[in-house]
Amino acid sequence: MWNERYATDDYVYGTEPNDFLRAAVASVPPGRALCLGEGEGRNAVYLAQQGFDVLAVDSSAVGLQKAQRLAEDRGVRIETLVADLADYAIEPDAWDLITSIFCHVPASIRKRLHAEVVTGLRPGGVFILEAYTPAQLEWGTGGPPTAELMMTLDGLVEELDGLDFEEAVERERDVVEGRLHTGRGAVVQILGRR
Repeated sequence: MWNERYATDDYVYGTEPNDFLRAAVASVPPGRALCLGEGEGRNAVYLAQQGFDVLAVDSSAVGLQKAQRLAEDRGVRIETLVADLADYAIEPDAWDLITSIFCHVPASIRKRLHAEVVTGLRPGGVFILEAYTPAQLEWGTGGPPTAELMMTLDGLVEELDGLDFEEAVERERDVVEGRLHTGRGAVVQILGRR
């Protein structure tokens, strides 16, 4: 499904980084960054521009090819890995930054993945997440078609046990990211530190 979605010349979620990521990462010193569900690479490329050594992971080879093209266009280097997050294991104590921007997977995968996010961060490492909440179904401006794939603040706080939350909020905001995320949205935002 994702290969089909990304099989177009344009970047369906745009080429600019996520607003929350851009603001949140400003206080994070460059280091090793892991981008989960990175798609076409807009956030990974931005992090590389900020001096991070970036690994972008996604199940779509088509999306990651576009990510490499965007990195080349912007004069930076990123590493990409085609992997299903259901099977991907996050290396422990290895990352200064892990990001999950609108990376919606089934709860059973997400709970394991988030536990590995906590152990994958180095002490002092940061996790940045933005995702749609079930209230997004009322807006219909992007995101998964079912609530089961969305996230809540309470659920994330439980799944990310071991992080200290510097930001943790559910809110409504205008999301303008390419043609598939445009309009008012119901989101959850996390900035957590190990």
